[in-house]
Amino acid sequence: MQNRVFSIEYKLTEAGSDKVIDSNAPEAPLTFISGLGHIIPGLERELLKLSKGDSTNIEVKSEDAYGPRDPNATNKLPREQFAGLELEKGLTLYGQSEDGSTVSVVVIDFDDDSVTVDYNHPLAGKDLNFWVNVLDVRDATKEEIESGQVGGVHGNGSCGSGCGCS
Repeated sequence: MQNRVFSIEYKLTEAGSDKVIDSNAPEAPLTFISGLGHIIPGLERELLKLSKGDSTNIEVKSEDAYGPRDPNATNKLPREQFAGLELEKGLTLYGQSEDGSTVSVVVIDFDDDSVTVDYNHPLAGKDLNFWVNVLDVRDATKEEIESGQVGGVHGNGSCGSGCGCS
């Protein structure tokens, strides 16, 4: 069902683990309009079955989250491109793609000559578990549908942040 505004609290863990990877509770809720791809498909599909006041656990398989890991999504780059940075394995770095969008990479190896980075999303290939509490569900307004943003063009809402967004 498209054009429904959801406001949720969530806690994210990797399936089979109790370690919280991301959470917005008790801070600001994640608020988004359904059907616009603002959150991962598996989570959105399950949220559409819920109503205001529902709290539940939702398991999302990797295929419906950030997809499988691509073993070819790595690149070996000259060390000079990382001048001034204190590198360590597992370090996440942010840059710009050719189209101007922000990309993140994880340093997986380095030596005196080169740095190997991984372009996969850190949660690619992982099944995820979301504890969600649905704070509100309503129909989007005409302005929200037209702008694709909660609150419309000049509203103060957002599609949210954190691991729920794609």
